[in-house]
Amino acid sequence: MIPEQPTDEAATANADLLALADAAGVHAHWTDGDQVEHAVEPDTLRTVLTAQGLACATPEQARQSLDELKAEQLRLPPLLSARAGGLVFFDWSEAIDTLDYRVECEGGQTHTGQAWRTRDGRWSLDAPAQPGYHRLDIAGRQVVLAVAPPRMPACPPADPVTGRTPWALGVQVYSLRAPREPNGDALDVVGDYSALAVLAEQAAAEGAAALAISPVHAGFSAYPDRYSPYAPSSRLFLNAWLIDPAELFGTEVVTELVQEQGLGELFRSTCKSPRIDWPEAARLKLAVLRALFERFESTGSEGSPLDRHEALREAFARFIEHGGEALWRHACFEMLQAYQMGHSDRAAARWQDWPREWQDPESEAVREMAASQPHALRFHLFLQWLADRGLERAQGRARAAGMAVGLIADLAVGTDPCGAHAWSRQDVMLRQLSPGAPPDLFNPQGQSWGLTAFSPRALRSGGYAAYIEMLRASFRHAGGIRVDHAMGLQRLWLVPDGASPTQGTYQDYPFDDMLNLLSLEAWRHDAVVIGENLGTVAEDFDRRTAEAGMLGMSVLWFTQGDDGRWLPPQDWSPQSAAMSTTHDLPTIAGWWSGHDIGARAASDLLADADVAVQRRKRENDRRLLWQALTDGGFARTPLPPFNQPPIAEILAWLAATPAPLVIVSMEDVLALRDQPNLPGTVGTHPNWLQRLPCESHAVFSQPAVARRMAALRHPDTPPAGKTST
Repeated sequence: MIPEQPTDEAATANADLLALADAAGVHAHWTDGDQVEHAVEPDTLRTVLTAQGLACATPEQARQSLDELKAEQLRLPPLLSARAGGLVFFDWSEAIDTLDYRVECEGGQTHTGQAWRTRDGRWSLDAPAQPGYHRLDIAGRQVVLAVAPPRMPACPPADPVTGRTPWALGVQVYSLRAPREPNGDALDVVGDYSALAVLAEQAAAEGAAALAISPVHAGFSAYPDRYSPYAPSSRLFLNAWLIDPAELFGTEVVTELVQEQGLGELFRSTCKSPRIDWPEAARLKLAVLRALFERFESTGSEGSPLDRHEALREAFARFIEHGGEALWRHACFEMLQAYQMGHSDRAAARWQDWPREWQDPESEAVREMAASQPHALRFHLFLQWLADRGLERAQGRARAAGMAVGLIADLAVGTDPCGAHAWSRQDVMLRQLSPGAPPDLFNPQGQSWGLTAFSPRALRSGGYAAYIEMLRASFRHAGGIRVDHAMGLQRLWLVPDGASPTQGTYQDYPFDDMLNLLSLEAWRHDAVVIGENLGTVAEDFDRRTAEAGMLGMSVLWFTQGDDGRWLPPQDWSPQSAAMSTTHDLPTIAGWWSGHDIGARAASDLLADADVAVQRRKRENDRRLLWQALTDGGFARTPLPPFNQPPIAEILAWLAATPAPLVIVSMEDVLALRDQPNLPGTVGTHPNWLQRLPCESHAVFSQPAVARRMAALRHPDTPPAGKTST
């Protein structure tokens, strides 16, 4: 049967839609891992375009939106960017050949000149040699000229005497355990910023240059069921569940409050568990923090040891003033969500289900509610102050202990669409779309992450203020950041709500501007940047980010060739951090034992028939990896059994690569089998729940850990005798 051909009217309508999509950077086609090209469904194109304010339900709307978009693209935007000493490119609609301009630099220098037309009809001018946010006067307008340095700050160099590569310890902050109090009590129902500071000092003593941490973005104080660090409420503020109440107020005060509330036994039992009960842990932590807040606020209360701390109150006031409107909105959201959930069911967690007048952060109703609940609002400001102090202290202690970098923060790819960030910055967030990943060899059904992300059109028209704000929040108390799914700087796979991940499409982002701004903020904060570049990567992405000084990620499990052979250390990329694993991939012990195969099978991610195939393949892969370790001089014993993972040998292998930084996960340091997260699972794997089996100060005192650290520091000396486990 011959397929029905589209009518002329339908073809014209489709052409209008495709023209608009092309102008907006929305891909009408994509290519899968088998190099098969797919056409994107028109409904998907319409959803992505509509989410950016480009109406296209009819051909007339599509044409009108295209005209509007073209006119917008020919106007000077609020911000232009370039690299120091390079060229600034922009579009301008006037039919003239030259434009006079003047640049006033941050440092006070001024530059004048003439912009000229390029061969492709665009305009260009010389960028200043000084990085910074400068003011450009041109064509009667003033715009921000963001000039990035030639390269982002580099990792500290290898040891000039030994040639050893700097290394970092990767850790999930929530998993940490603090030292027990003298009476044996434990107050850390989840890992906290103080335990992080202790671990940083211990790792520094072992020679670590950095501590790469899981995201510490703000969660939902009133809704701890949503606890994934990669699906935060806001990327502008910090996780209050990770506060150590004793850091500021002292253990004696906190213990007293715990006992007053009759929570001692609950704290003890919760702390002992190998897995976090997030709702219970959050309830206990917030109960203590609320009691501390009441003491803090009750100035003049007889007998309160906190009454003497006027300096702390002044510091709190300065923090509130510095946080400005963004902090106020975040606290408002937390207050409103807590109020709604206290007076309704869990559906009230979504701000989209709140009373209409509360869905707008600028509404008079929100202001009135805040004015009527000043104490509740102030409590959430108080939480952010404590969290900020805790993270600042952890970074300070890391650097004071000798770490060249300190904390490497993790910047999540998006935020929960029901969270504070999406509520407070609605003008720049995409609606009814989630970032994800197209189908590939590892995820043949694709992925939709249930998040929201910035609208590229809104970012450009807003002078990237929301993006810069987010970057500064991430760099605030860190010596570096890891950008989760860094390919999102160039393009994102967007999936309409309710659709299959295979029904998504790519949306281009203003890569040059976003990379330049990331470089500039990294330079201003003297911070290194690592970009997670795993999965489907555009052809020129790695080259362009490497030129800018961003490190990529080389992960052991992705260095096996099609023939089964493992890439020798000398052939690893010098432009990427060398890593044993990530939070989404098997640990060394899990991989060596095949535990990860069993975990995927138990979660119905592998069919029964595939399990046997995978186990046979793994047995062969183990032999090939051990042979590679032996050939490279990193091992000298027979193949270890499945329950003796060669962790020391693999760490030595990583340390011998030309990578500028080696990142070793805490799970591998401790020879743990379970990975922190198993993608594609809900409830069948303990994602983001697992706590470490030992306290932060005791990690490196274990003999097996000491052997692994020795192998990392001395990769040219194979571990003697048996393997490290």
